[in-house]
Amino acid sequence: MKAAAPGGFLVLPWRSGGGGGGSSDLGAEEEGQGGLLLKCGAVLGVTLICVAVLRKWIAGGVCRCAVRLDGKTVLITGANTGIGKETSRDLARRGARVVMACRDLARAEQAAEEIRRSTGNGNVVIRHLDLASIYSVKQFAKEFLDSEDRLDILINNAGVMMCPKWLTEDGFETQLGVNHLGHFMLTNLLLPKLKSSAPSRVINVSSMVHRGGRIDFDDLFFSKRPYSPLESYRQSKLANILFSRELARRLRGSGVSSFSLHPGVIRTELSRHVEGWFPLLGVLLRLPSLLLMKTPTQGCQTTLYCALMPGLERLSGRYFSDCAEQDPAPEGQDNVAAGKLWEESARLVGLKDTC
Repeated sequence: MKAAAPGGFLVLPWRSGGGGGGSSDLGAEEEGQGGLLLKCGAVLGVTLICVAVLRKWIAGGVCRCAVRLDGKTVLITGANTGIGKETSRDLARRGARVVMACRDLARAEQAAEEIRRSTGNGNVVIRHLDLASIYSVKQFAKEFLDSEDRLDILINNAGVMMCPKWLTEDGFETQLGVNHLGHFMLTNLLLPKLKSSAPSRVINVSSMVHRGGRIDFDDLFFSKRPYSPLESYRQSKLANILFSRELARRLRGSGVSSFSLHPGVIRTELSRHVEGWFPLLGVLLRLPSLLLMKTPTQGCQTTLYCALMPGLERLSGRYFSDCAEQDPAPEGQDNVAAGKLWEESARLVGLKDTC
């Protein structure tokens, strides 16, 4: 019998679980939702673990060398951004005098000031250097030799990637001109200081993209063949490896070691021309790049390894990746091509006295 509640409301008895189907349906629904949440949580957990493992693998090797550089001088080209900036920061933290050689002095000073503050090392200076100008390279080298007491580590880090067909003021195709010829000239001009500071090192930042590249001695600047940004970049990165190899051969016994390296695929401003050629590709890759590319700090680890690791002198001329020696492509092991490139590079930049 239904009981009447005050105010005219009808009070129904509570239905127990055994009699009707409503509560069991509700329980089954809640159980189903709980199972779904559990499955989603498991999938999310596995996904996060996989992403963490992937990121660790992509990060690659880490330079764990604890060497200090107090009293040492380091010169880094293209040091105001990307891996050049992070390399500068790490070496400044180790007590080195860091000379940041950059084309844009305003941006360079901002980067240098940030590094001074974050490391507590006030001995971080900037110098103007435009690797697309042989005149600028000569001026920079003269001022450096006149003003600096020593040079312990030269890191040829600056570069351009897959830019349009531009020419430097000396008439060189830009990628070969900046990535190789400018650094070739700079290194040769600074050799007296490197030799007097021995043991010293020269590090050339190359790329795994050298694989499949070739040095076209009959048409280095794409004057006869159609210009390809990728082929030009490959040629310049292969030139870095051959230059480092030949430099090591010529400097054997001098106390100056030479190394080349692949830093990894890194999220830096270097890819801006790639996005210019393929805007949609740039948009599509921007989010995945957060997962699939190294950060600048991760990308500078092999540079640091080559600059700092004790005992590496015996491997002068070799190629490194992820803080370990690797074999370059067969094209990067061609000693005849390395010697020929040296002679042609010296002719192009007007350098008569080389090591």
